[in-house]
Amino acid sequence: MNHLTSAAAPERPFDGVTRPAAANSRFTRQSSIAVLVCWLLVVFDGYDLIVYGTVQSSLINDTGWGLTKATAGTVGSMAFLGMMIGAIFAGRMSDAFGRRRTILGCAIVFSIFTILCAFAPNAPVFGGLRLLAGIGLGGLVPSANALVAELVPAKWRSTIATLMMSGVPIGGSIAASAGIPLIPAFGWPAMFLIAVLALLVVIPLGLRYLPETLSPVRAGDQAKEPAGFGSLLRAPFLGMSLLYAFATLVTLFAWYGLGTWLPNLMQLAGYNLGSALTFALALNLGAVAGSVITAWAGTRFGPVPAAIAAAAVAAVALGVLVAGPPVTVVYLMLVLAGVGTHGTQCLVIAAVASHYPAHLRGTALGWALGVGRIGAVAAPQAGGLLLAAGLGVSSNFLAFAAAAAVAAILLGAISIKITSKTPTGVGDNNV
Repeated sequence: MNHLTSAAAPERPFDGVTRPAAANSRFTRQSSIAVLVCWLLVVFDGYDLIVYGTVQSSLINDTGWGLTKATAGTVGSMAFLGMMIGAIFAGRMSDAFGRRRTILGCAIVFSIFTILCAFAPNAPVFGGLRLLAGIGLGGLVPSANALVAELVPAKWRSTIATLMMSGVPIGGSIAASAGIPLIPAFGWPAMFLIAVLALLVVIPLGLRYLPETLSPVRAGDQAKEPAGFGSLLRAPFLGMSLLYAFATLVTLFAWYGLGTWLPNLMQLAGYNLGSALTFALALNLGAVAGSVITAWAGTRFGPVPAAIAAAAVAAVALGVLVAGPPVTVVYLMLVLAGVGTHGTQCLVIAAVASHYPAHLRGTALGWALGVGRIGAVAAPQAGGLLLAAGLGVSSNFLAFAAAAAVAAILLGAISIKITSKTPTGVGDNNV
């Protein structure tokens, strides 16, 4: 997922020719279409985040698979485990095979295996299919971000990267909204068949409009610089690399934990399925708003200070939910939790891209997102274990609030390190 320091500006749709990066001060029509296609693919990442939460109760109660809350959490973790694998290797894949091939390959993988989930005969097969779909999803998002960074003008890279990630909560909102009529009418498998749209509509658009921006000449030049994960884990990058990775881990623990368990938690709190899904919708609409707010705040105040504020907002909002407030307050706190958790992650991505030099930027993003997926893997399992232990719905909200608070502390440490000395490597402000 290495990023070239200049932006590519293809003048016509992809025709099989690699287009070297070139200076670009404006959007072309073709690059705008390519960014839109990448955003649509990110929407499916967000859909996949929430879709398991929408069907979780049905899988426990209606399938006869013998799932408990704890084992349902384990199954929910499988997609995130796959996403961790995909995220870690996305940079290497895109360097070896090109951005375009990696994006399209990952999109085909997640589409096919998500569709197959609708036909799973038992929990182990379902979990295995979610793992394979997760590998495609995990590789797709960082590769799409790398391509977009090379297509847009330098001054817009940070803003566009943050807005690109609005596709995640928008996809989640679609899942929550679709589940309200589809699950009662057609059952849980219908939710996974929606991935047919990606396979039949979005991927063909990608084949038509996504260019290849990786320049063999530039890639050869960058190869002269020390690169790889080893470079991140020694001086002068070690401390910041660890802080960014752990900040991503706890942020994704809160965000993916909420995305996986929220509908089930609200049902356990006494709400019906339709009402429970509207709570998930509130969370994701807050995250959509958070993408816009943090795009502005990151540009105005810097990504790290804005991320500290966003994480603090999430921690406070989730802490309020522990007290079991009135339903109106619940909706408000979930909107703020969406703003805070997703907004924090968007800003961390922008901060990582800004801190490292160009030849390490892709590797650094892969490292942070890959390690961060450990939090996404752990969150569904932790939520299920807390419920299975009889600690109640509030225990989940308390765990996610604590994770957001830890994220704020880690980001504060990053801010101190940045202000105490000149950054070791400052690249273009893009993702």
